[in-house]
Parts: sequence; C-alpha cells; structure tokens
Amino acid sequence: MPPSFPATAVRFMLLPTLVILVALALSTARAEPAADPWALRDEILRRIVPPTFPDRDFVVTAYGAVADARTDCREAFAKAIAACTQAGGGRVVVPAGGVYFCDGPIHLASNVNFHVAAGATVQFGLLPERYLPVVLTRFEGTLLMGHSPRIYVRGAKNVALTGQGTIDGNGRDTLTIMRNSPARGGSGTLRQMGADGVPVEQRVFGEGKWMRPSMIQFLECTDVLIEDVRVIDSPFWVIHPVLCRNVTVRGVTVDSHNGNNDGCDPDSCSDVLIENCVFRTGDDAIAIKSGRDRDGWTVGRPSENIVIRNVTMGSRHSGLCIGSEMSGGVRNVFVEDCQLESVASAFYFKGNLDRGGQVERIYARRLHAKKVREGLVRFETGYHGYRGGNAPPRFRDFHLTDLSCDEAVAYGIYSEGVAAAPIENVRLERVRIHKAKAPFWLKFTEGLRLQDVEVNGVRLPEQPPLTPEGEVKLKISS
Repeated sequence: MPPSFPATAVRFMLLPTLVILVALALSTARAEPAADPWALRDEILRRIVPPTFPDRDFVVTAYGAVADARTDCREAFAKAIAACTQAGGGRVVVPAGGVYFCDGPIHLASNVNFHVAAGATVQFGLLPERYLPVVLTRFEGTLLMGHSPRIYVRGAKNVALTGQGTIDGNGRDTLTIMRNSPARGGSGTLRQMGADGVPVEQRVFGEGKWMRPSMIQFLECTDVLIEDVRVIDSPFWVIHPVLCRNVTVRGVTVDSHNGNNDGCDPDSCSDVLIENCVFRTGDDAIAIKSGRDRDGWTVGRPSENIVIRNVTMGSRHSGLCIGSEMSGGVRNVFVEDCQLESVASAFYFKGNLDRGGQVERIYARRLHAKKVREGLVRFETGYHGYRGGNAPPRFRDFHLTDLSCDEAVAYGIYSEGVAAAPIENVRLERVRIHKAKAPFWLKFTEGLRLQDVEVNGVRLPEQPPLTPEGEVKLKISS
C-alpha cells in the first residue's frame, strides 16, 4: 500500500505555483488584534482539554518485558499497546524496577496512554537500521519518508505519554555512528526536493540514507497529552508534535545536550499548552515551527493559539524561538511567568527571504533571565541558510511586557530586518536589563516603541534611532 499524506499537502501539490503565490499574498491580509489580547489566551485555554482514558492497565511485564537493560522489550511493548487498543483503550504501564531496553521505535495508537512509572527507564537502541521501515515525518520543516522517531504515532486521537520515569534516546552514541557512516542522508538534498516540489512519497531517506529522527513525534494527532516524563540524550529535536490539535505538554523535564536538541517544537500545531516544564537543552528550549519554504506553503498549516507558562529554560541557544522554519505562519502566541538561566537570547524570532509566511500577534509578560549571551530580545529576517528565494516573511505585532535580565553579554535589544522584510510594530514595556555591553542594535525596524525600558540604569527613548551605518556590530554567536 502506498503511504498516505496530509490532505492539505496532497491538495496543494496539485495547484499551479501561481495559485500558491496568490494564496500567500492573501495570507498577509491584516487581522487586527483584540483590545485586550490576553482575553484570547483565556479562550484558547478553554479549548485545550487533555485526553482521558479508561481505567484499565496493561503492564508490559505481563507481555514479556524485562527490566534488565539487555532484553529487547520492543515486541512486549507492541503487544501491550495492541491489547490496550483491542480492549478500547487504557494505560500501558512500564513499571518501576530498572531499565527496559527497546531496540527500535515504540508506535502508539488512539486511546493509549503509554505510562513510564517513576523508577523505570526506557532506553532505546542506537542502530539506525532498527528504526525502519520509513514513516512519514518532518525534518526541519520538510516532509519526507524517513527513519521512525523513537516514540511515534500518526493520525491518532486521544493519545498520551505520561509518568515520572525516564526516556533515554541513546542519542550521543547514535550520532557517533551517523558521523562515521557513509549512509548520511543530506539535509540539503531534502531541502532541494521540497523546493522543487518532489512528491513526498519520493523523498525516501531509508536504508543507505539517514536523516536524524526526532525523539518523540506525534503527527496529525488530535487530543494529545505529554506529561511528567523525563527525557534525556535525544538524537534530534526532543518533543515534536506536527500537524496536531489540542496538545498539552505539562510537567516534563528535558535534559538533553546534543546538537539540535530543541526541547519542544510545536510544528504546524494549533491549541497548544506548554506549562510547568524544565528544558535544559543543546539547542533552543522551545522553538515554534510551521514548515520550510515551498514545502511549508504547500502544507499551509500555521502554528497558532499557543500558551507557554511557568517554564524554566536553560539552553546553548535561545529560550523561546520562532522560526526559522515558519513558512506556514505563526500567530497568537502567549508566554508568561517563565524563568531563563543561561541562554543565547530569551526570545529569538527569525526567518529569511526564502521563507515567506508571517509571524504576528506574539505576547509575553513576566519573564526573568539571569544571563543572555546575545540579546534579551532578538529579531532577524536575514537568518543564515538563504538559498536565493524572493519570499519576504513578515514579522509584526509583538507586545512584550515586564521583562527583566541580570546580564546581557552583548545587546539588550537586537532587531535586524532586511529592506524587503523589516521588523514591524514591536512594543516593549517595563523592561529592566541591569547590565549590557550595548543597549540595542536596530536595522530595518519600523514601529518600535519602548515604554519604561531601562538598560544599565538608563531609560531608553520611546522611539530609539536606528543604528547608524558603519557602526561595528558586537560579536554574537550566530
């Protein structure tokens, strides 16, 4: 049987390029925010309802799982999930007692709550070939047929991953194998396929090729809960819901420091709540995505209606990032009551002239950062990796209030648009940056308003001037 694909993707792949471009132009029509934008947050929260499950357990040890860190438990997990499904749903329990080795992916199903109890660890095998056959997935914003994520489900309703146990992706050793293997997939090849409109079923990166899979991916699912688990040593993005609706990520701890280890990446998702989590990661703590370039336009699904609150972030890169894969658009994001340890930037909003799409109506309040290495707030529409396209993104309507930062190693505020894609309509209120090398860097930025903003104890003008031509930029990492 040939694989099936998102209905939006199939429909738009049949349209002429002109129609796609017209649709993109129409998508830039202005939608005025409500008088009190935070009232929309309340509406979003009323719609987000975690799934519930029948009160029956399927304990994996009854199906042959052994917590000895050697026995392959994959078949036992699959049998327990199948029994749970056949019974009409419930909880598949990995009980306390040690390490359950799983030499391949765990594929969930509708009405299944996969529960890793406190005192239990699920540790995955490291060989790429164990994650075949290929599944439909998304890598850095482009759909493909690739190796399965460690925990994966597609097209499910009412599905969860819970428990206070640990999920160990064995990512560091997996990445060592990848680096030393001739069977590397090549992200550039995939991106070109997306740009050329190659049908998704022909973008096969299986045996002999390998694109790093996400750790946990829920694809095209509705009513999703990820709660309380601890996740370590991921091969790539850690929690990656794609094309999902009604998603709750709550009480999760991610402690994973490999390259590109974003903590949680809602990707073309709507009605998402991320709360009471701790993300200490090798890349961005939270990164909101919506597809890359033409492939993102083709699928045509924004990330929207997202609430992030009471989250602790420590990252080699940024705290909250939007982009750079944002071609489907991002809107109506609310962030509040978060703590940042050491990050590159507390907020990083980024795209380039290949992307198209728009990021708009982003709100944040009551956030404290201990140390940022680039800027407390950073905007950029000339992000690296530009491939020569002519699809300016739009970044507009940001309102960030009650922010504080102990130290910004470089800039307090960094906003660098490009002529074809300026940063528009940013308002910062009640911001205190106690120590910074320079207050701001501003290029191609329109409608910036600073109200009660202080850097190094000095109040900045409400309408600060753009940075003069010829001024030397401080060194930042990217």
